[in-house]
Amino acid sequence: MKLTWHTASLELAEPLRIARSVMARRDAVWVRLEHGGLSGWGEAVSSRYLGLPTADILRHLNALRPAVERLPDPETAWDEIAPAGILGAGLPAGVLAAVEAAVLDLTGKRAGQPAHQFLGSPLPPSAATARTIGIVAPVPAASQASRLAAAGFTVLKVKAGSPDPAEDLARVEAVREGAPAADLLLDPNGAWTEEQAHALLPRFAALGVTAVEQPIAAGRPDALARVAVASPVPVIADEDAVSYEDAAALAGRVHGVNVKLAKCGGVRAALRIHDALSGSGTDLMLGCLTASSLGIAPAVHLIDRARWVDLDGHLLLADDPWAGIGGADGTVRPAARGGLGVLRRAGIPAGAAQ
Repeated sequence: MKLTWHTASLELAEPLRIARSVMARRDAVWVRLEHGGLSGWGEAVSSRYLGLPTADILRHLNALRPAVERLPDPETAWDEIAPAGILGAGLPAGVLAAVEAAVLDLTGKRAGQPAHQFLGSPLPPSAATARTIGIVAPVPAASQASRLAAAGFTVLKVKAGSPDPAEDLARVEAVREGAPAADLLLDPNGAWTEEQAHALLPRFAALGVTAVEQPIAAGRPDALARVAVASPVPVIADEDAVSYEDAAALAGRVHGVNVKLAKCGGVRAALRIHDALSGSGTDLMLGCLTASSLGIAPAVHLIDRARWVDLDGHLLLADDPWAGIGGADGTVRPAARGGLGVLRRAGIPAGAAQ
Protein backbone atom coordinates (compact mmCIF):
# COMPACT_ATOMS: atom_id res chain seq x y z
CA MET A 1 0.00 0.00 0.00
CA LYS A 2 1.06 3.59 -0.58
CA LEU A 3 0.34 6.43 1.86
CA THR A 4 0.39 10.05 0.66
CA TRP A 5 -1.30 13.29 1.70
CA HIS A 6 -2.22 16.74 0.46
CA THR A 7 -2.80 19.94 2.46
CA ALA A 8 -5.64 22.30 1.61
CA SER A 9 -7.23 25.38 3.16
CA LEU A 10 -10.89 25.33 4.18
CA GLU A 11 -12.46 28.78 4.23
CA LEU A 12 -15.69 29.36 6.13
CA ALA A 13 -18.56 31.15 4.43
CA GLU A 14 -18.46 33.59 7.35
CA PRO A 15 -16.43 33.67 10.56
CA LEU A 16 -17.85 31.51 13.34
CA ARG A 17 -17.75 33.07 16.80
CA ILE A 18 -18.04 30.87 19.86
CA ALA A 19 -17.30 31.56 23.52
CA ARG A 20 -13.58 30.86 23.30
CA SER A 21 -12.62 31.94 19.77
CA VAL A 22 -13.49 33.17 16.29
CA MET A 23 -12.60 30.99 13.29
CA ALA A 24 -12.55 31.93 9.61
CA ARG A 25 -10.44 29.13 8.14
CA ARG A 26 -8.50 25.99 8.99
CA ASP A 27 -6.15 23.59 7.26
CA ALA A 28 -7.20 20.14 6.10
CA VAL A 29 -4.80 17.30 5.39
CA TRP A 30 -6.26 14.74 2.98
CA VAL A 31 -4.78 11.32 3.62
CA ARG A 32 -4.68 8.94 0.66
CA LEU A 33 -4.10 5.19 0.87
CA GLU A 34 -3.60 3.42 -2.48
CA HIS A 35 -3.76 -0.30 -3.15
CA GLY A 36 -4.72 -2.34 -6.21
CA GLY A 37 -5.68 0.65 -8.31
CA LEU A 38 -8.07 2.07 -5.71
CA SER A 39 -7.68 4.97 -3.29
CA GLY A 40 -9.11 5.37 0.18
CA TRP A 41 -9.36 8.83 1.70
CA GLY A 42 -9.49 10.41 5.14
CA GLU A 43 -9.16 13.94 6.47
CA ALA A 44 -7.42 15.45 9.48
CA VAL A 45 -8.05 19.13 10.25
CA SER A 46 -5.85 21.46 12.24
CA SER A 47 -7.34 22.39 15.60
CA ARG A 48 -6.15 24.85 18.21
CA TYR A 49 -8.71 23.41 20.64
CA LEU A 50 -7.27 19.90 20.26
CA GLY A 51 -3.67 21.14 20.16
CA LEU A 52 -3.13 19.78 16.66
CA PRO A 53 -1.40 22.21 14.29
CA THR A 54 -0.87 21.28 10.66
CA ALA A 55 2.85 20.74 11.15
CA ASP A 56 2.16 18.06 13.77
CA ILE A 57 -0.29 16.26 11.48
CA LEU A 58 2.31 16.13 8.73
CA ARG A 59 5.06 15.03 11.11
CA HIS A 60 3.01 12.13 12.43
CA LEU A 61 1.98 11.02 8.94
CA ASN A 62 5.57 11.05 7.81
CA ALA A 63 6.62 8.98 10.81
CA LEU A 64 3.97 6.30 10.40
CA ARG A 65 4.17 5.95 6.62
CA PRO A 66 6.78 3.13 6.60
CA ALA A 67 4.70 0.97 8.96
CA VAL A 68 1.48 1.53 7.02
CA GLU A 69 3.12 0.84 3.67
CA ARG A 70 4.46 -2.49 4.94
CA LEU A 71 0.90 -3.77 5.44
CA PRO A 72 -0.10 -6.22 2.70
CA ASP A 73 -3.76 -5.22 2.25
CA PRO A 74 -6.51 -2.96 3.68
CA GLU A 75 -8.17 -5.74 5.68
CA THR A 76 -4.94 -6.30 7.57
CA ALA A 77 -4.54 -2.54 7.96
CA TRP A 78 -7.95 -2.26 9.63
CA ASP A 79 -6.79 -4.55 12.41
CA GLU A 80 -3.29 -3.14 12.66
CA ILE A 81 -4.17 0.56 12.93
CA ALA A 82 -6.02 0.08 16.21
CA PRO A 83 -4.57 2.32 18.96
CA ALA A 84 -2.61 -0.62 20.39
CA GLY A 85 -1.34 -1.63 16.93
CA ILE A 86 1.41 -0.39 14.68
CA LEU A 87 0.54 3.28 14.97
CA GLY A 88 1.27 3.37 18.68
CA ALA A 89 -0.46 5.01 21.59
CA GLY A 90 1.13 8.42 21.06
CA LEU A 91 -0.61 9.23 17.77
CA PRO A 92 -3.02 12.21 18.02
CA ALA A 93 -6.66 11.17 17.81
CA GLY A 94 -7.29 13.33 14.74
CA VAL A 95 -4.48 11.68 12.78
CA LEU A 96 -5.57 8.20 13.84
CA ALA A 97 -9.14 9.00 12.78
CA ALA A 98 -7.96 10.19 9.35
CA VAL A 99 -5.83 7.12 8.65
CA GLU A 100 -8.58 4.84 9.91
CA ALA A 101 -11.06 6.62 7.61
CA ALA A 102 -8.77 6.05 4.62
CA VAL A 103 -8.55 2.35 5.44
CA LEU A 104 -12.32 2.13 5.89
CA ASP A 105 -12.89 3.92 2.59
CA LEU A 106 -10.46 1.67 0.71
CA THR A 107 -11.80 -1.52 2.31
CA GLY A 108 -15.37 -0.61 1.42
CA LYS A 109 -14.44 0.26 -2.16
CA ARG A 110 -12.66 -3.05 -2.60
CA ALA A 111 -15.73 -4.91 -1.35
CA GLY A 112 -18.23 -2.68 -3.15
CA GLN A 113 -19.79 -2.10 0.26
CA PRO A 114 -20.73 1.20 1.98
CA ALA A 115 -18.88 1.83 5.23
CA HIS A 116 -22.05 1.59 7.34
CA GLN A 117 -22.50 -2.02 6.23
CA PHE A 118 -18.90 -2.84 7.13
CA LEU A 119 -19.59 -1.28 10.54
CA GLY A 120 -22.69 -3.38 11.18
CA SER A 121 -25.63 -1.29 9.90
CA PRO A 122 -27.19 -3.01 6.87
CA LEU A 123 -29.58 -0.18 5.97
CA PRO A 124 -28.37 3.25 4.87
CA PRO A 125 -28.82 5.64 7.83
CA SER A 126 -30.14 9.19 7.65
CA ALA A 127 -30.79 11.79 10.32
CA ALA A 128 -31.66 15.42 10.83
CA THR A 129 -28.50 17.35 11.64
CA ALA A 130 -28.27 20.42 13.80
CA ARG A 131 -27.09 23.58 12.06
CA THR A 132 -24.97 25.98 14.08
CA ILE A 133 -25.72 29.66 14.61
CA GLY A 134 -22.72 31.44 16.13
CA ILE A 135 -22.56 34.27 18.61
CA VAL A 136 -24.22 37.03 16.61
CA ALA A 137 -26.72 39.78 17.33
CA PRO A 138 -30.43 38.88 17.57
CA VAL A 139 -31.47 40.29 14.18
CA PRO A 140 -28.98 38.28 12.08
CA ALA A 141 -29.63 35.26 14.31
CA ALA A 142 -33.36 35.44 13.54
CA SER A 143 -32.63 35.87 9.85
CA GLN A 144 -30.32 32.84 9.79
CA ALA A 145 -32.87 30.75 11.69
CA SER A 146 -35.66 31.67 9.29
CA ARG A 147 -33.53 30.90 6.24
CA LEU A 148 -32.37 27.56 7.65
CA ALA A 149 -35.89 26.51 8.61
CA ALA A 150 -37.06 27.31 5.09
CA ALA A 151 -34.25 25.12 3.71
CA GLY A 152 -35.46 22.15 5.78
CA PHE A 153 -33.50 22.31 9.02
CA THR A 154 -35.50 21.13 12.00
CA VAL A 155 -32.67 21.31 14.57
CA LEU A 156 -30.67 24.48 15.24
CA LYS A 157 -27.71 24.78 17.61
CA VAL A 158 -27.22 28.23 19.11
CA LYS A 159 -23.82 29.19 20.46
CA ALA A 160 -23.77 30.95 23.83
CA GLY A 161 -21.17 32.24 26.27
CA SER A 162 -21.37 36.00 25.75
CA PRO A 163 -19.94 38.04 28.66
CA ASP A 164 -23.50 39.22 29.36
CA PRO A 165 -25.90 36.21 29.46
CA ALA A 166 -28.72 38.58 28.50
CA GLU A 167 -27.22 38.66 25.02
CA ASP A 168 -27.44 34.87 24.80
CA LEU A 169 -31.04 34.91 25.97
CA ALA A 170 -31.90 37.53 23.34
CA ARG A 171 -30.17 35.46 20.63
CA VAL A 172 -32.09 32.30 21.54
CA GLU A 173 -35.35 34.22 21.67
CA ALA A 174 -34.64 35.63 18.21
CA VAL A 175 -33.84 32.18 16.84
CA ARG A 176 -37.07 30.84 18.31
CA GLU A 177 -39.00 33.63 16.58
CA GLY A 178 -37.21 32.96 13.30
CA ALA A 179 -37.77 29.18 13.44
CA PRO A 180 -40.76 28.52 15.72
CA ALA A 181 -40.93 24.78 15.00
CA ALA A 182 -37.22 23.95 15.30
CA ASP A 183 -35.64 21.99 18.12
CA LEU A 184 -33.04 24.22 19.77
CA LEU A 185 -29.74 23.02 21.18
CA LEU A 186 -27.60 25.40 23.23
CA ASP A 187 -23.80 25.35 23.39
CA PRO A 188 -21.96 27.72 25.76
CA ASN A 189 -18.67 25.82 25.18
CA GLY A 190 -18.03 25.72 28.93
CA ALA A 191 -18.36 29.48 29.43
CA TRP A 192 -20.57 29.43 32.55
CA THR A 193 -19.90 28.80 36.19
CA GLU A 194 -21.87 26.07 37.92
CA GLU A 195 -23.97 28.73 39.65
CA GLN A 196 -24.73 30.45 36.33
CA ALA A 197 -25.77 27.15 34.78
CA HIS A 198 -28.26 26.47 37.58
CA ALA A 199 -29.69 29.98 37.22
CA LEU A 200 -29.76 30.22 33.42
CA LEU A 201 -30.88 26.80 32.21
CA PRO A 202 -34.51 27.19 33.38
CA ARG A 203 -34.66 30.50 31.51
CA PHE A 204 -33.36 28.93 28.31
CA ALA A 205 -35.72 25.98 28.73
CA ALA A 206 -38.61 28.45 28.85
CA LEU A 207 -37.48 29.74 25.43
CA GLY A 208 -37.68 26.24 23.96
CA VAL A 209 -34.11 24.95 24.33
CA THR A 210 -34.28 21.14 24.35
CA ALA A 211 -30.68 20.25 25.35
CA VAL A 212 -27.43 21.97 26.35
CA GLU A 213 -23.84 21.03 25.59
CA GLN A 214 -21.05 21.56 28.12
CA PRO A 215 -22.54 24.46 30.08
CA ILE A 216 -19.58 24.74 32.49
CA ALA A 217 -15.82 24.64 32.02
CA ALA A 218 -14.23 21.24 31.50
CA GLY A 219 -12.29 19.57 34.26
CA ARG A 220 -15.01 19.32 36.91
CA PRO A 221 -17.08 16.26 35.97
CA ASP A 222 -18.70 16.13 39.41
CA ALA A 223 -19.95 19.67 38.95
CA LEU A 224 -21.21 18.83 35.47
CA ALA A 225 -23.09 15.88 36.94
CA ARG A 226 -24.69 18.17 39.54
CA VAL A 227 -25.81 20.52 36.78
CA ALA A 228 -27.27 17.57 34.88
CA VAL A 229 -29.28 16.40 37.89
CA ALA A 230 -30.85 19.82 38.39
CA SER A 231 -31.23 20.83 34.73
CA PRO A 232 -34.69 21.05 33.15
CA VAL A 233 -33.15 19.96 29.82
CA PRO A 234 -30.66 17.20 28.96
CA VAL A 235 -27.01 18.04 29.61
CA ILE A 236 -24.47 16.74 27.06
CA ALA A 237 -20.77 16.55 27.89
CA ASP A 238 -18.39 17.71 25.16
CA GLU A 239 -15.10 19.20 26.33
CA ASP A 240 -15.30 16.91 29.38
CA ALA A 241 -15.62 13.84 27.13
CA VAL A 242 -12.52 13.66 24.95
CA SER A 243 -11.46 10.03 25.32
CA TYR A 244 -13.16 6.68 25.79
CA GLU A 245 -12.17 6.79 29.45
CA ASP A 246 -13.76 10.23 29.87
CA ALA A 247 -17.01 9.09 28.29
CA ALA A 248 -17.17 5.84 30.25
CA ALA A 249 -16.65 7.75 33.51
CA LEU A 250 -19.61 10.01 32.67
CA ALA A 251 -21.97 7.17 31.78
CA GLY A 252 -25.13 7.50 33.87
CA ARG A 253 -24.07 10.90 35.23
CA VAL A 254 -25.05 13.15 32.31
CA HIS A 255 -27.75 12.80 29.69
CA GLY A 256 -25.44 12.66 26.70
CA VAL A 257 -21.86 12.57 25.47
CA ASN A 258 -20.77 14.42 22.33
CA VAL A 259 -18.47 12.11 20.38
CA LYS A 260 -16.29 13.73 17.74
CA LEU A 261 -14.12 11.33 15.79
CA ALA A 262 -11.25 13.82 15.72
CA LYS A 263 -11.10 13.90 19.50
CA CYS A 264 -11.78 10.23 20.32
CA GLY A 265 -9.74 8.61 17.52
CA GLY A 266 -12.16 7.46 14.83
CA VAL A 267 -15.17 5.25 14.20
CA ARG A 268 -13.86 2.28 16.15
CA ALA A 269 -13.36 4.43 19.25
CA ALA A 270 -16.82 5.95 18.77
CA LEU A 271 -18.36 2.48 18.66
CA ARG A 272 -16.55 1.56 21.88
CA ILE A 273 -18.00 4.66 23.53
CA HIS A 274 -21.47 3.78 22.24
CA ASP A 275 -21.17 0.33 23.79
CA ALA A 276 -19.92 1.79 27.08
CA LEU A 277 -22.92 4.12 27.28
CA SER A 278 -25.49 1.47 26.35
CA GLY A 279 -28.03 0.97 29.12
CA SER A 280 -26.53 3.69 31.33
CA GLY A 281 -29.13 6.37 30.63
CA THR A 282 -26.52 8.45 28.79
CA ASP A 283 -27.11 8.82 25.06
CA LEU A 284 -24.72 9.44 22.20
CA MET A 285 -24.38 12.69 20.31
CA LEU A 286 -22.31 12.72 17.13
CA GLY A 287 -20.53 16.03 16.63
CA CYS A 288 -17.72 17.31 14.46
CA LEU A 289 -15.15 19.98 13.85
CA THR A 290 -15.49 22.31 10.90
CA ALA A 291 -14.30 20.06 8.08
CA SER A 292 -15.12 19.03 4.53
CA SER A 293 -17.59 16.31 3.59
CA LEU A 294 -14.64 13.93 3.52
CA GLY A 295 -13.88 14.66 7.17
CA ILE A 296 -17.52 14.40 8.27
CA ALA A 297 -18.36 11.26 6.25
CA PRO A 298 -17.13 8.56 8.69
CA ALA A 299 -19.45 9.87 11.42
CA VAL A 300 -22.39 9.95 8.99
CA HIS A 301 -22.08 6.18 8.68
CA LEU A 302 -22.71 5.94 12.46
CA ILE A 303 -25.74 8.23 12.81
CA ASP A 304 -28.19 5.42 13.50
CA ARG A 305 -26.47 5.02 16.89
CA ALA A 306 -27.00 8.64 17.98
CA ARG A 307 -29.84 10.48 19.73
CA TRP A 308 -28.46 13.86 18.65
CA VAL A 309 -26.63 14.55 15.37
CA ASP A 310 -24.57 17.68 14.85
CA LEU A 311 -22.69 17.03 11.62
CA ASP A 312 -22.81 20.38 9.87
CA GLY A 313 -19.09 21.25 9.68
CA HIS A 314 -19.07 20.95 5.88
CA LEU A 315 -22.10 23.21 5.62
CA LEU A 316 -20.18 26.10 7.22
CA LEU A 317 -17.63 26.19 4.39
CA ALA A 318 -17.60 28.70 1.56
CA ASP A 319 -16.73 25.89 -0.86
CA ASP A 320 -16.76 22.24 0.21
CA PRO A 321 -14.16 20.39 -1.90
CA TRP A 322 -15.96 17.04 -1.42
CA ALA A 323 -19.54 15.79 -1.75
CA GLY A 324 -21.52 12.72 -0.78
CA ILE A 325 -23.17 13.16 2.63
CA GLY A 326 -25.95 15.65 1.90
CA GLY A 327 -26.99 18.04 4.63
CA ALA A 328 -28.08 21.13 2.68
CA ASP A 329 -31.73 20.17 3.26
CA GLY A 330 -31.17 19.51 6.98
CA THR A 331 -30.61 15.76 6.63
CA VAL A 332 -27.29 13.93 6.38
CA ARG A 333 -27.09 10.55 4.68
CA PRO A 334 -24.29 8.53 3.06
CA ALA A 335 -24.22 8.10 -0.69
CA ALA A 336 -24.95 4.62 -2.07
CA ARG A 337 -21.34 3.93 -3.02
CA GLY A 338 -18.56 1.76 -1.66
CA GLY A 339 -16.49 3.02 1.26
CA LEU A 340 -17.26 6.46 2.64
CA GLY A 341 -19.19 7.37 -0.52
CA VAL A 342 -17.60 10.78 -1.00
CA LEU A 343 -16.36 12.22 -4.29
CA ARG A 344 -14.20 15.20 -5.08
CA ARG A 345 -15.66 18.36 -6.52
CA ALA A 346 -14.01 20.36 -9.27
CA GLY A 347 -11.11 22.52 -8.16
CA ILE A 348 -8.98 20.04 -6.20
CA PRO A 349 -5.42 20.16 -7.60
CA ALA A 350 -4.72 17.56 -10.28
CA GLY A 351 -3.63 14.27 -8.78
CA ALA A 352 -4.69 15.26 -5.27
CA ALA A 353 -7.90 13.24 -5.15
CA GLN A 354 -9.80 10.60 -7.06
